[in-house]
Amino acid sequence: MSPARILDSGKVAVLLFAAAIVQVSIFTPYVRILGGTPDVLLVTLVAVSLLRGTLVGAAGGFFAGLVVDTATLETLGLTSLLLTIAGYWIGRYGETTGRDRSHAPFVSVAVVTLLYAVGALVVHFMLGEHAPAGAVLTDVWPSIVLNLILTAPVYAVVRRLVRPLDREERATEVQLLG
Repeated sequence: MSPARILDSGKVAVLLFAAAIVQVSIFTPYVRILGGTPDVLLVTLVAVSLLRGTLVGAAGGFFAGLVVDTATLETLGLTSLLLTIAGYWIGRYGETTGRDRSHAPFVSVAVVTLLYAVGALVVHFMLGEHAPAGAVLTDVWPSIVLNLILTAPVYAVVRRLVRPLDREERATEVQLLG
């Protein structure tokens, strides 16, 4: 592994760790605007995944989710599972079609915020825990708006710190035969 890649991996780990700690210690317990909570960790993971691809997105999502689950003493692995899936799919979108488009971070954040809320609801329900669907579905819309407000500054910071994938590292478009 090249020194530049090792340095990028370290930057991604520090960024996601810092975002997870800020999310758990400041945003989740203290910030509630119009019923929604901004998720700086999810927005940071989207930015990293768009720039670095599926492997870094999935590994970063797992690492950040493990930090959140450990810090909050929630069900261990639940946040890791959801963030791993989110990081992988946003990374895949960034590798194939979305990275060069200016609207990609905003679309990704909106979609992932909605899918993360629904995924958390489904997993809590499957575990037999209390999962009020009405509250989740009404609180997700303000959260989407708050996350979209965070998207531009967080994406700009992550783009300055983490270099995007080279053309050789990117996955190629899928072509259908027939």
